[in-house]
Amino acid sequence: MSIYALESVFRPKSVAVVGASPRDRSVGRAVVRNLREAGFAGQVGLVNPKYRQIDGMPAVARLSDLPFKPELVVVSTPALTVPGVIAEAVRVGAKAAVVVSAGLGQGPGSLLERLRDEARPHGLRIVGPNCLGVMSPHAGLNVSFGARSPLPGDLALVSQSGAIAAGLVEWGAARSIGFSAVVSLGDALDVDFGDLLDWFAQDVKTRAILLYIESVRDARKFMSAARAAARAKPVVVVKSGRHEQGAKAAATHTGALAGSDAVYDAAFRRAGLLRVHALDELFAAAETLGHLRSAPGRRLGILTNGGGIGVLAVDRLVDLGGTLAALDPATVERLDRVLPPTWSHANPVDIVGDADAARYTAALEAMLADPGNDAVLVMNVPTALSSSEEAAKAVAGVLGKRPHSSKPVLGVWLGDQPQALATLGAAGVPMYGTEADAVRGFMYLVRHREAQQALMETPPSLPEDFVVDTAAAQAVVARALDEGRRWLDPLEVTALLEAYGIPTTRAVLAADPDAAVAAAAPLLAQGLPVALKILSPDIIHKSDVGGVRLNLASEAAVREAAAGILERARQARPDARIDGVIVQPMITRPKARELIVGLADDPTFGPVVVFGRGGTAVEVIDDKALALPPLDLRLAHELIGRTRVSRILKAYRDVPAADERAVALVLVKLAQLAADIPQVRELDINPLLADRDGVIAVDARVAIAPWEGPVQKGPWHSRFVVRPYPKEWERMEQLPHGRRMFVRPVRPEDEELFREFFSRVTEEDLRLRFFSAVRHFSHEFIARLTQMDYARSIALVALDPDSGEMLGAVRLLADANYERGEYGILVRSDLKGHGIGWRLMEIMIEWAGSIGLKTVEGQVLRENVTMLAMCQHLGFRITPDRDDLTMTDVVLDVATAMAARAGREGSPA
Repeated sequence: MSIYALESVFRPKSVAVVGASPRDRSVGRAVVRNLREAGFAGQVGLVNPKYRQIDGMPAVARLSDLPFKPELVVVSTPALTVPGVIAEAVRVGAKAAVVVSAGLGQGPGSLLERLRDEARPHGLRIVGPNCLGVMSPHAGLNVSFGARSPLPGDLALVSQSGAIAAGLVEWGAARSIGFSAVVSLGDALDVDFGDLLDWFAQDVKTRAILLYIESVRDARKFMSAARAAARAKPVVVVKSGRHEQGAKAAATHTGALAGSDAVYDAAFRRAGLLRVHALDELFAAAETLGHLRSAPGRRLGILTNGGGIGVLAVDRLVDLGGTLAALDPATVERLDRVLPPTWSHANPVDIVGDADAARYTAALEAMLADPGNDAVLVMNVPTALSSSEEAAKAVAGVLGKRPHSSKPVLGVWLGDQPQALATLGAAGVPMYGTEADAVRGFMYLVRHREAQQALMETPPSLPEDFVVDTAAAQAVVARALDEGRRWLDPLEVTALLEAYGIPTTRAVLAADPDAAVAAAAPLLAQGLPVALKILSPDIIHKSDVGGVRLNLASEAAVREAAAGILERARQARPDARIDGVIVQPMITRPKARELIVGLADDPTFGPVVVFGRGGTAVEVIDDKALALPPLDLRLAHELIGRTRVSRILKAYRDVPAADERAVALVLVKLAQLAADIPQVRELDINPLLADRDGVIAVDARVAIAPWEGPVQKGPWHSRFVVRPYPKEWERMEQLPHGRRMFVRPVRPEDEELFREFFSRVTEEDLRLRFFSAVRHFSHEFIARLTQMDYARSIALVALDPDSGEMLGAVRLLADANYERGEYGILVRSDLKGHGIGWRLMEIMIEWAGSIGLKTVEGQVLRENVTMLAMCQHLGFRITPDRDDLTMTDVVLDVATAMAARAGREGSPA
């Protein structure tokens, strides 16, 4: 349902409180009191069969007795009565309900299930149950039992915990921080994080969104909404339970490394959200991000009149991963001319304790002009030799003369100086209580900028030889499942990895010592030592039973090792099925790094790609990073870069740099494997050896389980919460006059393709498409066209199959309710009349039907007669735009269009 009817939750014209009560300390009375004190201007009705009036307001026995139709119903009655109240709300025509009542239970036959059955078929939106309520200060609405109404402001708070929501309202009131809305989700029967992210992303009253999360239920919906919201405004999240252990014991190293909180962290990172770890950080981050544009880099300049506080700021900056900016030589010369000889001559720029307003002005102007920093932190320590208030006025004066879009400035004025703080606050400078808080605020800017860049960056293209044998890999897994097994044996693992082009050591099965000697003989003859490993479907961790012997250099050693391995395994696990031993060549790569790569299965977010430092002590070292698939090479390199082991992949001493691209390619291939074969639940390559010559998998394990269909809602069949590239929409199309075109969905790496395409579109055609003259296509502009969330939008490009040139493109963006989509189309100017636009429109309409959209809509300039003619032939309804006489609105009923097309294709020639 998404944002459907949420207008009735946050801006209703009328409210009814069912369970209103005059009893002190009752929830019903608290809701009524808050509603009245918030100044709600709409109609209010109280419902309680026991009373004729409550606190001077008339009360009725039933919702149907009210003299008006309530748009929003608030329910605080006992749990047993709640489904009946909701049924009556449906009958009287209510659009939404906030259910604060608790104790409705869970599962089949529960009151919660009855509540859902009463509301959902009729489209009645439910917030709660078991929630604090909803506060919407700009609408004068507070239908909660919180102790205080929040101040109006521009921060939206969505909390799974009512107590946390109430506490944050108190926290904000004490600091004069206001909210556009506060929502307590409670049990989230209907309205959830995804719905509210979609709502607040388009809410003009909301500058930033704050989330308090305990868990996410619909991960796919959450990720799609979060990615869309993060592109529009800052989204800051606190997730509780960071140190909880996973509920199931992991059978592989990757499974053990992929703890629940680490997966949430990967999800937040992929969505572009800024994660903080405490409630005070939540507000500090929102306050910083809301008042300053993101810093373009990590280099911070520090201006202070106290050397000690400057050093403390540097320490904190280094702790948090920032960079102390180096002063440009020209800046040093400029400062030498205006500062006393005792100034620090370095960053931090210490202008000495007697610094007056003129000194602050001159130093700040110089630092703002310095290209070597990305932001400036200005600090003041009160002294008897100068006026802190005058220094504040000086800083405000400098900022008042510069462009609004200039580099960020943050401030710390120590001591009780309300006038100075007010002066700087009015100048748009976020103020902090300590240097540590200010540096942390700067790093919020950095992290938010990096998150936005990650959403917009163009990945490098995959190599042309990126070819996988999906059918062979699926056959390997299918055979093992048919035999009722849950683990692939080493020979099957080798076949699986080879099908995806992952280099691995060859393995030979030997049933007994004699067979082991025979298998090892060719390797020994080449001077290669061998390794022997127990092969048993019941023994997962081979070393636990002494089932591994390495560096065997003679036939006698192989015979003795094989006999010993088999004997120890039978003694340690008499119940185990033992097939023999695996014989493999020892891989001798003395300067290779031991890595671990693999897949883990998270119950909320599905498959997760794991990368880190490998070896036998992998869990103890715990140097790992996680990412949600699908991956491209950029995301894979970013994943590698988040680990400590990434540093030793670079060259050091006499060790050449490892082939990091080969490592990244393995990660991309594993992500593709997870998409192709959902039966693979855990995969563990440990170690993956990496050196300058590439990578090789030395040991690997793969856990499998039957695939029982999609486990999450959505228009695609995958466990991924981020929709993979929809390859099924690739097709070759035959056009009139014998021309062909290859149509496929847009990919992130298509930026240069679009740039070249735009160079071959006339200014007039660009104006007709974008409604204004377009002369420069920035990276950000084109990235928005190529960075697709395939869950709710599609863009299709038409390519010449011979030259690869782009012929045209069409896009469709679905609304949050998956009811309507807005389209746009552009064809290369020299190729009009070839049927390219017509066929792209037909495919776009087909896609709209496949995801269940009801209508496709667009706006077309009235002068664009060619586009209007095509829309008319395709069945669009064309009407003048009411607000702009130069525009027309075009609307297509998708079901009607699809039926008409089916009729045309099914009619006899």
